[in-house]
Amino acid sequence: MKNFFASFLGSLAAVIVFFCGCAFVGFVFLMAMAAMGQRRPASVPQGSYLVFDLSANIQDAPPEFDGGAVLGPLFGGNRMTTLQLRSVTRAIREAAKDSRISGLLITGNLRPVNYGSGYGALKEVRAALLSFKESGKPVVAYLNDATTRDYYLASAAGDVVLDPFGAILLPGLASQPLFMAGAFEKFGVGVQVTRVGKYKAAVEPFTRKDLSPEAREDLQKLLNDLWADLLGDIAAGRHISRADLQQVVDSEGVISASSALAHKLVDRTAYRDEIIDELKVKTGLRKGTKESFKQVSLRTYSGLASDAGDGYGSRNHQIAVVYAEGEIVGGEGQSGDIGGARFSRLLRQLRQDDNVKAVVLRVNSPGGSASASEEIQRELRLTMARKPVVVSMGSVAASGGYWISTYSDRIFAEPTTITGSIGVFGLFINVKQLANNLGFTFDTVKTGQLGDMLSISRPKTDAEIAIFQKLVDWIYDQFTTKVADSRKLDKAKVLEIAQGRVWSGIEARKLGLVDEIGGLDRAVEYAAQKASLGNNYRLAEYPRRKQLADIIREALQDAAPDKAGDEGALLKLFGEFKDEAHVLLQYNDPRGVYARLPENVVIP
Repeated sequence: MKNFFASFLGSLAAVIVFFCGCAFVGFVFLMAMAAMGQRRPASVPQGSYLVFDLSANIQDAPPEFDGGAVLGPLFGGNRMTTLQLRSVTRAIREAAKDSRISGLLITGNLRPVNYGSGYGALKEVRAALLSFKESGKPVVAYLNDATTRDYYLASAAGDVVLDPFGAILLPGLASQPLFMAGAFEKFGVGVQVTRVGKYKAAVEPFTRKDLSPEAREDLQKLLNDLWADLLGDIAAGRHISRADLQQVVDSEGVISASSALAHKLVDRTAYRDEIIDELKVKTGLRKGTKESFKQVSLRTYSGLASDAGDGYGSRNHQIAVVYAEGEIVGGEGQSGDIGGARFSRLLRQLRQDDNVKAVVLRVNSPGGSASASEEIQRELRLTMARKPVVVSMGSVAASGGYWISTYSDRIFAEPTTITGSIGVFGLFINVKQLANNLGFTFDTVKTGQLGDMLSISRPKTDAEIAIFQKLVDWIYDQFTTKVADSRKLDKAKVLEIAQGRVWSGIEARKLGLVDEIGGLDRAVEYAAQKASLGNNYRLAEYPRRKQLADIIREALQDAAPDKAGDEGALLKLFGEFKDEAHVLLQYNDPRGVYARLPENVVIP
């Protein structure tokens, strides 16, 4: 017995020591993480260049928590960097007025993720770069292998330099959707749909093996509109004709350094070390010195700019900027989703907050659940009755994304914004054949003919499909009626331009679906004017950052090294399939009815 207690007490002591050690290590880890996450005062040497490294994903909403920046050095991984659009544009404009900043260098390659770094957002970044150049300070872009997005931004620079062995990938725009109907047939997955709008192609990846004629027409018009705007901006930036630019795009696609120079797409070619030596001299250093040129990264500088970038007005004169970015889903939603319950609750709080004088809703969403979209729109309508509501459309604000935008005092969009898609569909999956092939069977006991109408164990009957089609027809009528009412348009005109048709921002403006072409800054200015605030206001961004407990849990889950980078062809195929299949997981509307942009509007 004595030996037992000795052994027991020894084991207990070991356990206590172990847990105390774990607690100590955890405490040290959290303190280190907190210390690394704190913003350190950054010095900006006189004559520095602001370095805009494009190797990031530029999203509308501020990161809930940038675990990559904190955990990357601890785990030695190559972390994905996330930049917020407004922080980027604000920092560039602040730098134009900062006497310590003598110029700006653009380098790197954008890394778009989900709805980030879209052409609507890049339009705003490019406008900020042009504003910086107009201040008289030099803008230099150094490129290796530039994508269309990279070159679109770089073309705003006064000095575009390409590596002698580099190239510009500028083949024009294309969208190549992945269709899963053949795979569903092979595996025995049944799909039934209800929809309104002949252009409502969101269901086609699951029901067809190619684009329908209507979807092809719609997508071609959208791409043509977007490309026309990009082509015009690039041609103007490079002082060449649109025809000459289109000719080299059509004839080469991957444009070599020598050809890019010959066609005036770049000003010169040079190696990176040569550019660094030039910048050393420009920032007051000797060419042969070992230290690099005087510089401050845009990420660091944006932290300094944000200290004074949200306005100097009274705290009881706030303009709330609410970011609706991602899929619209029912309930709370996950990170990256627009949860109907969560967002409507947030809007209700802002409506009841007397310190908030106006709300700017920034939308970057393809839509999703119809009921969740209505839940959000209801709160926006109630908010409009008490204070101004202004909508700023990002790269995508379509279908459900347009649903939540339509009731507002003014809608702003970029020419390259993807919007419209006013249509509704229902999607119903059944696994009867797949289950039977694997040896699984189902049996049912019910109290009526429709008792199991929501089951995925069998296809829907004709009578059940008719019920869902009636619901889809009703929601489509509600959607178009709301658009006609809010936009002060004739219902017949709305029915003509609806049908699930996708429009560019510039076309939406012509059709009356959008009020004005402009970015987030212009929307904020209008909101301040509408609320009679002048310059006496502060900006407050929502949703707020996560609490510490959520931050720690997410950070630990996200501790694995980032695997972003080049993938093999097979991995890319699986990735596309995963992305398309992931859409099915977002379809959580209790009635199975959705107002969503066609998933196949994917523009590399």
